[in-house]
Amino acid sequence: MSIDIKYRLTQERTHCRWDQSIEPLVTVEAGDVVELETKEASDGQIRPGSEVDMLTKLDFSVIHPLTGPVAVVGAERGDVLEVEVLDIRAKEWGWTGILPGFGLLADEFPDAYLKVWELQGDHAYFKPGIRIPLEPFCGVMGVAPAEPGSLDTIPPRLNGGNIDIKQLVKGSKLFLPVLYPGALFSLGDTHAAQGDGEVCGTAIEGPMVVTVRFAVHKGMDIPELQYTTPGSSVEKGNKKGYYVTTGHAPDLYVAARNATLNMIAHLSKHYGLTRHEAYALCSVTVDLRVSEIVDAPNWIISAFLPLDIFE
Repeated sequence: MSIDIKYRLTQERTHCRWDQSIEPLVTVEAGDVVELETKEASDGQIRPGSEVDMLTKLDFSVIHPLTGPVAVVGAERGDVLEVEVLDIRAKEWGWTGILPGFGLLADEFPDAYLKVWELQGDHAYFKPGIRIPLEPFCGVMGVAPAEPGSLDTIPPRLNGGNIDIKQLVKGSKLFLPVLYPGALFSLGDTHAAQGDGEVCGTAIEGPMVVTVRFAVHKGMDIPELQYTTPGSSVEKGNKKGYYVTTGHAPDLYVAARNATLNMIAHLSKHYGLTRHEAYALCSVTVDLRVSEIVDAPNWIISAFLPLDIFE
């Protein structure tokens, strides 16, 4: 089905802060469809052919270049902005990195690691025999904050932001509370594949083209973002099942670390991966899930490894 695109925004004009004073690139009506071209998360610092030492020299002040803002006519505080994801198209490459001092296991991995991927349609090879299915989505989607001033994009916030929800695939609808007149929506940090948790701090980061349609729900007034999703086609297509490691602790963060460390040990022992390779693979394909949070004093996190990735 063809999509009637009213506006096309290129990656030539981006911003990397949340700030209500940033002028919109375009003002649209509810129902309009907009195509937004994105950069990858490093804003060109990582590219095909980059060496691992580039990760130790990253300028974090330009991380998360966002395409937008898009102002939506009639969107006011107390309303909800609906963003329907009509299409996401990855380009030919992406990267995954372990950045010193960043990620769930930063203390365990002080050295940098970089994997530059060739994206081949609906899949990419991590190594020979390890084939990762691609299911692109936007890691960052959000609106202007309620307060004046400039906010960095690293953490998620009330306005959305760096949410890294891999279920926001094509066919999803994101609902964001409008915090400033016009909403001023932007997106970026597009991912070709990611595990729930994005444990090493990066997914398959890459440039993409995203097509969305806007709607405004007057007076709906939700406390934080909400969404609908058609679900993961990759999970539905997984035929071999999963190998699952667990971690328990009285703290969910510690339990998540334990489950991930146990998965890294499993991958290293049974698939011949280095610890850095195993950690990066966890970030792009292993899903962390809360299996139990009621049986005090310990909670359980499970780490799901899809076995279909192994040819």
